[in-house]
Amino acid sequence: MSILVNKNTKLIVCGITGREGAFHTLKMKESGTNIVGGVTPGKGGTNDVNGFPIFNTVKEAIAKTGANASIIFVPPPFAADSMLENFDAGVPLVVCITEGVPMHDMIKVYDRLQVSKSRLIGPNCPGLITPGEAKLGIMPAHIFKRGNIGMISRSGTLTYELAAECQARGLGISTCVGIGGDPIIGTPFIDCLRMFEADPETEIIVMAGEIGGSDEETAAEFIKTMTKPVVAFISGRTAPPGKRMGHAGAIVSGNKGTAEAKVKALTEAGCKIPLRTYEVIDEVEKQLKQLAKV
Repeated sequence: MSILVNKNTKLIVCGITGREGAFHTLKMKESGTNIVGGVTPGKGGTNDVNGFPIFNTVKEAIAKTGANASIIFVPPPFAADSMLENFDAGVPLVVCITEGVPMHDMIKVYDRLQVSKSRLIGPNCPGLITPGEAKLGIMPAHIFKRGNIGMISRSGTLTYELAAECQARGLGISTCVGIGGDPIIGTPFIDCLRMFEADPETEIIVMAGEIGGSDEETAAEFIKTMTKPVVAFISGRTAPPGKRMGHAGAIVSGNKGTAEAKVKALTEAGCKIPLRTYEVIDEVEKQLKQLAKV
């Protein structure tokens, strides 16, 4: 089992003929992802440099390939239109890697998402991976080993650091989801927590958050109801007040979104929150040993 993606995922790549799209299409294929085609308006009926068929529209690609997921490598000014096109085509899972999507564009995207049949991961995210089955994104697949740890993160680099530390200790991941670091995203922590709670393969969850917004506090309320342990990490604890650190969403407004508020909420929910990333995996090892004794 896994969440969101597996060996049955059929992927189309929006922006497949661009530099980033072409490069990561090949990397996704090498990691085992079933890529069935791509979308570049005006180039339909041809093949890309890797031999994948290109279609003019998402609807055409879905009709001819049976794809059930898409990934977007489209420049920021056009990324919103690509997301909306995917929603209109009824694509179940849409992953937007693009960074720098204008906020006013994302407001329109978010409103449309609420009345669509699609789930959006991102934007400004590394994507997601079920090791050994499918990778939809830019994550380096070689640092991910299959196992029983569910992982959710707002930061791509934190994701890689935690995944590499797991692999170094012989631990594996059921599915890893990079939800994105922008203020407006498609899938928050709480949605992923619900899916991991229902996934029989996942025994423990690692959640990597950061300052800014209230997503972690909202997640903390759901964690109180969960049967599976959650180990959390909050980055940006030393960030100067009012200063954005890294992601567009990592800015504290007034007393909201502070590291202290997030740590307090998650601690009250029963989470362990180590100060350093390697200590997160220390705690995961400890809790897995306890679960094995039950």
